[in-house]
Amino acid sequence: MGLLNKKDAKLITDPFLDNNPVTVQVLGICSALAITAELKASIVMAIAVMAVLAIGNVVISLMRNIIPSKIRIIVQLVVVAALVIIVDLVLKAYAYELSKTLSVFVGLIITNCIIMGRFEAFALANSPYQSFLDGIGNAAGYGIILIIVGFFRELLGSGTLLGYKVLGDPIEKTGVYAFGYENNGFMLLAPMALIVLGIIIWVQRSRNTNLIEE
Repeated sequence: MGLLNKKDAKLITDPFLDNNPVTVQVLGICSALAITAELKASIVMAIAVMAVLAIGNVVISLMRNIIPSKIRIIVQLVVVAALVIIVDLVLKAYAYELSKTLSVFVGLIITNCIIMGRFEAFALANSPYQSFLDGIGNAAGYGIILIIVGFFRELLGSGTLLGYKVLGDPIEKTGVYAFGYENNGFMLLAPMALIVLGIIIWVQRSRNTNLIEE
């Protein structure tokens, strides 16, 4: 399969469906509820987590044979904290307004269960290359859920996507607003994120009966 053998390819593809960290393992829910009112914030958070998880996995894998088992959690926290600080500084330098929108949630990447879980369950036992692929796969699986939730919340809640009006102008009553459509403000509240996420989980599990048994 090109540059990847079947086993390596599965490290990337498996987290999208059968072992998605959000919808199957139910991890990383906090950010899915908190920052998905805007699609742009969802995309940036997905990229940030991917950078932290992919690089962090490689670092932990490289250090796996020299980390004393008694302090491995502390080492993992130091690694992820350093990476998160770098990501936060980059956001403040190049996307300051967006960094204010994400605010504390970028810092909370440090405690993201997906990242610590992959460090502990995979990076400590596998090669740097496989750990990198695992990080990309799990971060992508996490990110795609955030982007889907952010897409529907911004579209139905604000009538926009990435800040652009795609349903028309609600003030001038153009587009769908000409037919009486009104933006659903409830979509911008955290409970609606949970409902959208629940629908995604329901659709996924209805398509994959193996997940129901689990």
